[in-house]
Amino acid sequence: MGERLEGRGFGAALELEAGAAARAAARREGGRSDLTALPTFTVDPATARDFDDAISARREGDGVRLWVHIADVAAHVRPGSPLDLEARRRANSTYAPGVVEPMLPHALSTDACSLTPGEERLAVSAEIELGPAGEPRSASFQRSRIRSDARLDYDHLDAIFAGRAKAPAPVAESLALARGVAAALGERRGVTSLDVDSAEPEFRFDAAGNVTGAHSVRQTESHRLIERLMILANEQVAQLLGRKRVPALYRVHPQPDPGRVERLIAQLHALGVPTPPLREGLSPRQAGEVAAEASRLASREARRRGHGREAYTSLVLRSLKPASYSERNSGHAGLGSPAYCHFTSPIRRYPDLVVHRALLAALGEGEEAPRRAEAREVAAHCSERERSSTRIEHEADDLCAAYLLERELGDRGLDAKFEGEVSGVIRAGAFVSFGGELGDVYEGFLPARRLPGEYFELDQSETALVGRRSGSRLRLGDPIAIGVGGIEAARGRVDLEPAGG
Repeated sequence: MGERLEGRGFGAALELEAGAAARAAARREGGRSDLTALPTFTVDPATARDFDDAISARREGDGVRLWVHIADVAAHVRPGSPLDLEARRRANSTYAPGVVEPMLPHALSTDACSLTPGEERLAVSAEIELGPAGEPRSASFQRSRIRSDARLDYDHLDAIFAGRAKAPAPVAESLALARGVAAALGERRGVTSLDVDSAEPEFRFDAAGNVTGAHSVRQTESHRLIERLMILANEQVAQLLGRKRVPALYRVHPQPDPGRVERLIAQLHALGVPTPPLREGLSPRQAGEVAAEASRLASREARRRGHGREAYTSLVLRSLKPASYSERNSGHAGLGSPAYCHFTSPIRRYPDLVVHRALLAALGEGEEAPRRAEAREVAAHCSERERSSTRIEHEADDLCAAYLLERELGDRGLDAKFEGEVSGVIRAGAFVSFGGELGDVYEGFLPARRLPGEYFELDQSETALVGRRSGSRLRLGDPIAIGVGGIEAARGRVDLEPAGG
């Protein structure tokens, strides 16, 4: 692929300010709760260099006391400073294969604010008491000093859960308790939240920056453990901010339009996927409940069939409205949460830093909450920047996958055949996701005109291409054998043809 892109970095003045901010924060650390004796661990991807959340847990009566420790970025980045204004402009870190464009300079993002094992760090800790069924009984928040005892990655944690590896002794009990809490939280949330099975591509590069391999990273128990504990902390913070009426940013996900959910049910039915019953005159809230149940049924059916997971998930997501940031709390439909915010990643998301300031202001910890008008402006800007970063990340993934496929064809020959499944259909043809010897992250477009034997057109449900004479169908989620007709790697474009075509 050629050399990987380098991030734009920060100017020398901002790098110097970041270093000075780290030193100044260390001098102001008095008055914090000392939580360094708690057995504490982090869990992140193996390639991560910034660790902004850590977990502690201990048995208490019939329940568990859980701590979610988050890097205290607000102690390092002062409102209105050049460092703050640049972080606000960027709004988030942008991740592309092999490179990251960070929101904060490395002196903070991978050093002073990173919860590195064995190092004392400044944090904001959520202390949550949970009952035996995972029900939150109380929550409190404090500025703290912590020290992580173990840095785990997702693969290592899954190996521990599978019995193939032992947990580090200092955190073994804390980890086991956190695992139990996460399982209980999943049971409690299962009937109200969406079940969408997502996967992220992870690419490998050689020393020259050429892409050499890739695989899809799917959610496992280790991912779900961290996700559920972070959601719990985010909800508890949002609830407190709502009770105290402190201006802040919420992560909101509107209830879906009933008509779009009815369309989703019709599409899943056309694909033979079990669906929940529909009542007349759905309200938006009822439509959200139907979409959540449909997502669980579709996920279960994809597991039963052994294919269709990506296609069915895409159908569900297209029926929903996008999530965004807002100064007003209107709930998060996808999580089934009445109050939700982003609190757990202030190193890489500016809304989390705003929420930290609002929370600490509510606690009398010397920070200023944003003005409501400012929160509205920041919410709109961060929502737009998030969409922009997502587009960049997806385009970069497509480019890397196309270059990797080009490499694979160079090794195997241009007539190599692949097994894939239909991930999308439009009038002009079908999108196909497939894997090969170097990666399982490829996607290309199979024009309808290349399907053999007859003329194919999109059916009324827009879930299949149907042969006009025979009625044969190529449906969303169907397995299909394909070859590569052409690649424009610099555009991330792959054209496909039927195997043998």
